[in-house]
Amino acid sequence: MKKLSFLDSYLTLWIFLAMLLGVMIGVFSPQSTNFINSLSVGTTSIPIAIGLILMMYPPLAKVKYEEIGLVFKDKKVLALSLIQNWIVGPLLMFGLSVIFLKGQPDYMMGLVLIGLARCIAMVLVWNQLADGSSEYCAGLVAFNSIFQIIFFPIYAYFFMTYLPKIFGLPSFEVNFTMGEIAQSVGIYLGIPFMMGFVTRLVLIKTKGDAWYEQKFIPKISPITLVFLLFTIVIMFSLKGDKIVQLPLDVIKIAIPLTLYFIIMFFASFFMSKKVGADYPRAVTLSFTAASNNFELAIAVAIATFGINHGAAFAAVIGPLVEVPVLLALVKVSLWMKGHYFDSKKLA
Repeated sequence: MKKLSFLDSYLTLWIFLAMLLGVMIGVFSPQSTNFINSLSVGTTSIPIAIGLILMMYPPLAKVKYEEIGLVFKDKKVLALSLIQNWIVGPLLMFGLSVIFLKGQPDYMMGLVLIGLARCIAMVLVWNQLADGSSEYCAGLVAFNSIFQIIFFPIYAYFFMTYLPKIFGLPSFEVNFTMGEIAQSVGIYLGIPFMMGFVTRLVLIKTKGDAWYEQKFIPKISPITLVFLLFTIVIMFSLKGDKIVQLPLDVIKIAIPLTLYFIIMFFASFFMSKKVGADYPRAVTLSFTAASNNFELAIAVAIATFGINHGAAFAAVIGPLVEVPVLLALVKVSLWMKGHYFDSKKLA
């Protein structure tokens, strides 16, 4: 059995300490928060972008890109991913936001945005920690990215302007272009994707496959968790004061988010079992469905409503809830692997 590194063994502790450190910075050092906020270009935070890009680089360097084509030949997996991400996920988040936040439409719209923004970043980390398939994860992330660029503006109009009117709820006009969505996808996925692809291509050609897998990959693997912790500190510091000032609002937003992550994860595992997926594919499908692209949700919320709007606040709470919940689901998935996946196929 593979021995965990010191960083891996106490990851849960490190993540909660990173959260605590971020909140303390936000509360006790507003000048630090102002400095971090100043390091932005438009709605893109440079520190968060750097953290995410470097966090995603090792998982994408591990991908066997020559095998990604197999993902797109598996019609069952693609159909299931499509249903999970672009039908079940948005509808579930809309329903939960209406049930729990009907009286606070600003927060409700923030959650709707999170539900529409399918994950293209953090899922790579959760999938790696849960022993999922790197190739399937990369393939599904690319698949979701294409759909995100094309359909996000349409979905945003439907779920934020049209659908609320049907239920007699306040609606919001949304104004952003396909190009703006493509820019977000390009930053948070395109850059690390290209870094991973070029690294693998060049180093395997010059050093050989054995050296790459046995020497290089173990050396860069810790980068993921180091920059995961860095990103968490930055995110929590930016809203640390709000978390302390509005704890009841944070809880109100956290409840439907927690239910969303749990329902999507277990529903996806069940659906994966029905189509006969093995554990690596089942857990990849589950985390792909349960995770969300909080970078895009936050950027769209700020660009559409302004940084002080309730929708922007709710969007920021998204990753603050997602990190501990999905980390817990990593533990659950590894337990399920040992108890329900005693062969290559689901029982």
